[in-house]
Amino acid sequence: MADTDRLDRPRGIAARAGSWSARHRWTAVGGWVLLVILALAVGSMAGRVDVSDSEQVPGESGRVSKILDEAGIEEAAGETVLIQAKTNGTTANDPEFHKAVDTVIGAVRGTGEVTAVKSPYQTRTISADRRSALVQFDIRGDAEKAAERIQPVLDAVDKAQDAHPDLLIEQFGDASGQKAFDDAFGDDFQQAEYSALPVALGILLIAFGALVAALLPVALAMTAFLATTGLVAVVSHWVHMSDTANSVMLLVGLAVGVDYCLFYLRREREERAAGRDAQTALRIAAATSGRAILVSGVTVIVAMAGMLFTGIAEFKAMGLATLMVVAVAMVGSVTVLPALLSLLGERVEKGRIPFLARAKRKGNGESRVWRAVLARVLRRPKLSLAIAGGALVAIAVPAVSMNTANLTMDQEFGDRLPVVAAYQHIDEAFPGGPDPAEVVVKADDIGAAPVRDAISRFRADAVAKGASKGPVKVTVHAKENVAVIQVPLIGGSDEAKSEKSLAVLRDEVRPSTLGAVDGVEAPVGGSTASSKDFNDKLGSAVPPVFAFVVIFAFLLMLMSFRSLTIAVTSIVLNLLSVGAAYGILTAVFQHGWGAGLVGAEGVGAIVSWLPLFLFVILFGLSMDYHVFVVSRIREARLAGRTTKDAVVHGVVTTAGVVTSAAVIMVAVFAIFGTLSMQSMKQMGVGLAAAVLIDATVIRGVLLPAVMALLGERNWYLPKWLRWLPDLTHDEAVAAQPPVTAPVGAAHGHGADLGDRPRHARV
Repeated sequence: MADTDRLDRPRGIAARAGSWSARHRWTAVGGWVLLVILALAVGSMAGRVDVSDSEQVPGESGRVSKILDEAGIEEAAGETVLIQAKTNGTTANDPEFHKAVDTVIGAVRGTGEVTAVKSPYQTRTISADRRSALVQFDIRGDAEKAAERIQPVLDAVDKAQDAHPDLLIEQFGDASGQKAFDDAFGDDFQQAEYSALPVALGILLIAFGALVAALLPVALAMTAFLATTGLVAVVSHWVHMSDTANSVMLLVGLAVGVDYCLFYLRREREERAAGRDAQTALRIAAATSGRAILVSGVTVIVAMAGMLFTGIAEFKAMGLATLMVVAVAMVGSVTVLPALLSLLGERVEKGRIPFLARAKRKGNGESRVWRAVLARVLRRPKLSLAIAGGALVAIAVPAVSMNTANLTMDQEFGDRLPVVAAYQHIDEAFPGGPDPAEVVVKADDIGAAPVRDAISRFRADAVAKGASKGPVKVTVHAKENVAVIQVPLIGGSDEAKSEKSLAVLRDEVRPSTLGAVDGVEAPVGGSTASSKDFNDKLGSAVPPVFAFVVIFAFLLMLMSFRSLTIAVTSIVLNLLSVGAAYGILTAVFQHGWGAGLVGAEGVGAIVSWLPLFLFVILFGLSMDYHVFVVSRIREARLAGRTTKDAVVHGVVTTAGVVTSAAVIMVAVFAIFGTLSMQSMKQMGVGLAAAVLIDATVIRGVLLPAVMALLGERNWYLPKWLRWLPDLTHDEAVAAQPPVTAPVGAAHGHGADLGDRPRHARV
């Protein structure tokens, strides 16, 4: 039967969608534009609801925020100014020191932005050696917006420092710390977002050699992101969102949107270069690359859905936002993209860059470099498998000793931010003082004698049992029947020591004091508690998330390729690339090996949220390449090639697309590796390294070596599994003549697919 006759009756969702869009191109394009506009309009009207403080942290720490919210208690943003003698001879008793304290108090009051200013001589917040003292105050108004109003106070403290050069005068607190973090985080993400699009466009120009062709993937990715932004705002009324989720959504949306468009566009151009007419080329692209996009997209969506099972609000927000942007990009790729290609026709080559365009026209869709690599890999597949697999296992070994933690400010920013130095100096002089534990006591009658006695004993025992050196402060909200106790923990910024102090507070001090009074609730929160509760919750979520992602990805691959072997090898290879990424992260950022090469430093830990985040993102994104390459191999095998010949054909014809897509993702992720925050560096390096390994070692060496060794067993599907749904869709593909001269010295058997009578009717 002729190719055109067979393609006139497209089978499968992708083929039918592409065929319809090509016939109704203005409807498809107009529908997409309307979707984007309507989504943005509805999202703008609905407004985005963000995750609240009480939602962000699980466990006792979250309960602290919830009690305060329910009671209507809005804690002011507290600030502290350290005044410290630079020489041993000066103490808080000296007139100059007194004068500096008065200067600071007058300066901050003069801004009109502060309230409840306390002198260290009143509160006795003077260090034991009398060289350090703390002026404390609150920022007026809403604590959540205090960071926006703190700058005049910071300027006033700087002027006080200038007036007293013989003393050290520094400020740290809720608002100043948040402002420093927001500025660094915002600048970092803004830099990344502004850099990502030009980088992607530049690489696409090199890949296609034509401006219009290069603009299509970026346009698809950005319109998918914009549409999802509006949809996410609507959904946020049920599942709350965040700025972090929005930034991750942009990152993933750009990655998959460009990938899917590349897959489709390259295949259409390849078929036209082979002499097919525009309509036939487009239909072949829809039936082949379109199907790969659907399989890949659903797999990525499943991986992202794993984050919904963490029970952590931030992860749920990221998971939902990213799976939505992948779904929108996937739908756009199989609908509006074929319509645009049909509309543009030859004009997709407009804006040619002469040198690059000539280089592209000389090619035949295959990669000479990867053909040369494959010749060596397939000549000795066992040796190739041993060397490449052994190297990745060796790279992954450091991950065994991975230490995860919430990075402290000095680990996150180093010593480049003034607030970090202020935090460290305050913590040295007043251990735990800059960031105390917060105990919220809720009772039926907070003024009852047993409750007051329990609070008093709690204060005393916190110091007596070694959790704190004091001072332990109590603020009573009589009307709301709530008391807030602030306990500076021994250990301060040292996470291990401060967690021990927290354990003493929770497990020893509280049970014998506040816990002994009926009807009293006293959860312990604060920075150290929040970190521990978050890590505990995250740790308990890892096994179910890993299991969910792996099992569902396995089932999708099994049903999409009708091969138990391919499903198993897909999971193993993806886990190997994730393990290698973990190993690189641990070696560089925990042990400091080669950290200077990426402008980082060994901080002794990997930020706690990153391993799970990387697993989900990488497992999803790596499936893009895997599905695309294996789909092309399967297509060639169905067309009559031997398995080994099909492997060669599949890898060399997809190498250009995979390489282009990988270079874009590595470049975009590497941008994050250049940012100032250590957590962003870790994320960028981890993602970039994993994608690079996946697109080269995994797809170019391990996958062909494994498939060559397995031969016809690649297509094995046990009879007892043949009841599973068939997601191959029987898309028709263009007949290809079998290759008679395979790369390398291996010999294929030339047998049909084991299950071919049931699902390979081409």
